[in-house]
Amino acid sequence: MAQARKAAVAERFARLAAVRRPWVEPVRAWLEAGWTREIEQRRLFPWLAVAFALGILVFFTETQGQPALAAPLVAAAGLAGLTPFLATRPMAMALVLAAIAAFLGFAAATLRVQRVAGPILSRTTIAPLTGTIEGLDERDEGARLIVRVEGFGTLGPETRPTRVRVSYRKAMILKPGDRISATARLLPPPEAARPGGYDFARDAFFRGIGAVGSLVGKIEVLPPHDTVPWQARLASTIDAARNALTRRITDANGGQAGAVAAALVTGKRGLISGATNDVLRAAGIYHVVSISGLHMVLAAGVVFWLVRAILALVPFLALHWPIKKIAAACAMLGVTAYCVFSGWDIAAERSLIMTLVMLGAILVDRPALSMRNLALAALIALTREPEGVLGPSFQMSFGAVAGLIACAPLLGGHAFRRDGAGRFARAVGWLLAAIVGTLATTLVAQIATAPFATYHFQTVQPFGLVGNALTLPLVSLAVMPAAVLGILAYPFALDQPVWWAMGLAVRGMLTISTWIAEFGHATYVVPAYGTGALALLACAVVMLTLPASSLRWLGLIPAIVGIGLAVRPDRYDLYIDRDGAGAAIRDRTGRLAMLGRPPAFVLEQWLKADGDGRKAADIKASPAARCDRLGCTLQMSDGRTIALATDKRALPEDCARADILITQREAPPGCAAKVIVDRAFLKTHGATAIRLTRDGPIVTTARRPGETVPWRTSSTPPVAVSEPTTPSLPTKSGSNTPNAEDADAGPDDEAQ
Repeated sequence: MAQARKAAVAERFARLAAVRRPWVEPVRAWLEAGWTREIEQRRLFPWLAVAFALGILVFFTETQGQPALAAPLVAAAGLAGLTPFLATRPMAMALVLAAIAAFLGFAAATLRVQRVAGPILSRTTIAPLTGTIEGLDERDEGARLIVRVEGFGTLGPETRPTRVRVSYRKAMILKPGDRISATARLLPPPEAARPGGYDFARDAFFRGIGAVGSLVGKIEVLPPHDTVPWQARLASTIDAARNALTRRITDANGGQAGAVAAALVTGKRGLISGATNDVLRAAGIYHVVSISGLHMVLAAGVVFWLVRAILALVPFLALHWPIKKIAAACAMLGVTAYCVFSGWDIAAERSLIMTLVMLGAILVDRPALSMRNLALAALIALTREPEGVLGPSFQMSFGAVAGLIACAPLLGGHAFRRDGAGRFARAVGWLLAAIVGTLATTLVAQIATAPFATYHFQTVQPFGLVGNALTLPLVSLAVMPAAVLGILAYPFALDQPVWWAMGLAVRGMLTISTWIAEFGHATYVVPAYGTGALALLACAVVMLTLPASSLRWLGLIPAIVGIGLAVRPDRYDLYIDRDGAGAAIRDRTGRLAMLGRPPAFVLEQWLKADGDGRKAADIKASPAARCDRLGCTLQMSDGRTIALATDKRALPEDCARADILITQREAPPGCAAKVIVDRAFLKTHGATAIRLTRDGPIVTTARRPGETVPWRTSSTPPVAVSEPTTPSLPTKSGSNTPNAEDADAGPDDEAQ
């Protein structure tokens, strides 16, 4: 009987195999042909960069505490020992090399955390601050400073932040390199305003910033200190030169044209108004004012073209010297100097690495623009700054370049160029090729960066294609060449006419941007989607761009699934501030309404995540809420009650009747509320969002219970505590009072 059953099962499997065989063999042949072509085209190397990035992602998303650096290195070395035995097995060799790259990426992240680790302020503190200004960004109403701390209250070196970021109102002129003493109100770098949101605390940790806040009262400039490290003195000297050039450019133009022109040259964006930023974003060209890939490529291109053109004017040099390589070497020096002068920002540094790799390929007679060069640039950038893989700058810049390289054969505009055509026909063909090439390049870049832009910024600019097509020629042909010429003329004090001419081009750019921003629905705010959709869309970008064979079409599978998840995100019905000061609740109209008094910045983050384009000032308190001096209560349509207790006297009553209790204070023992979001809960879980379902509330938090990461303090009470005790400070108009920017920042702080 058993033998007969086994024979029947075997026969059934044989029939299934026979049915599948017509489909299996063609698919297998297609996969093998694609694999063979990938090997022939040497397209496996870029996947090492992908594996390296995956190792970094595992470190940042899965590890708890601080892993040992030796662990991933030993694992990588052990796998490397297997490679001599896999010479005849290319698939196994590729998998082992990918695993080695992943372990090395994990090791790079581990080492980076160990190198930048420093004290983080554990609670809000008001105390005397002494330190040296390393960086200063001027703004319309004051400035933002990066201060290397020498002393802060009674904190010792083991608990005192190394650097802090503070703002102050303009009461006196300060400059980088000044040693100052003032009373400062500092607080820990803020964490995400919502689950899945931008975590400024993480970025501050990797920038060496252990606290943020404001300078209050009188600021005293002290004699310089001899013990300031030379790196700090060099940084302050460069920053002072940047500020001087920024003022010179703004003086030559005035208004927002001068502010934007200065930002294009020096990277100082503090003088650009919020309205101008909104206009540039609506036109889809905000990336122009962030020193990043576009600036590096254009700066290198201008230097390369100028040097090569000058050398070509001398026949002997043109015939006997490798003027192309000389021009590439000069461009490498020029673009490095430009990156240093522009502040050596994170986005600029990554773009510099990519540009240097491309120019270095010219020196060794290799194609300047290739996927291998892009992968090499990514490996170098991630080795230096592994945390970059989590940010929009790295994702968007490398995604855009990968898309352009993959589509390069289609972007040449060769269809408009005919051999043997007359001058007029050639001119028309060249013009059409330039227009179509610009539009196609912009379209490819926008598609490749769309998953990352919408995830981080929750906005879509449908007219960005038009904005880039109309403004980039101005930037490429007028603005950036003028910037290079202006910098060259600046030491001779002959730069003012150049800045004025550059300002004219910038005014044209702003005029075009304003015109586009006035279109209906120039900016769409889309609901935030989860990391699962982002992972699928990022996988699709990688799979559609890296392969040289038809295997790239496999990327359509994660693309379709990812888009399906992104267009139907799960929205939350209740957002709760990380400090418990307020909340936002979905009202009967389906839109968010305010409960309590959440910070304006945090409220706007909630609105954007919900796909709501309103500003915080437009949001009113929920009409269904009943509020008094002790707090607010709100009864939902399904009968559930939400209570926000701002006074401890309201807690007994709210605990007895509320289904969800929100308070900055400690809930009393035995509180009967089904969901309690109090001081202890927020201290452990951070910002909270709740989805109300028939089966009960589903709670999502910014932190996982028990999660320990190096950029978060073990204890961050939500109530401000002064150390030492300090009397109330004046808040008269014009004084150095704290503002919202001191405590919060968005992903725009990192270059978009």
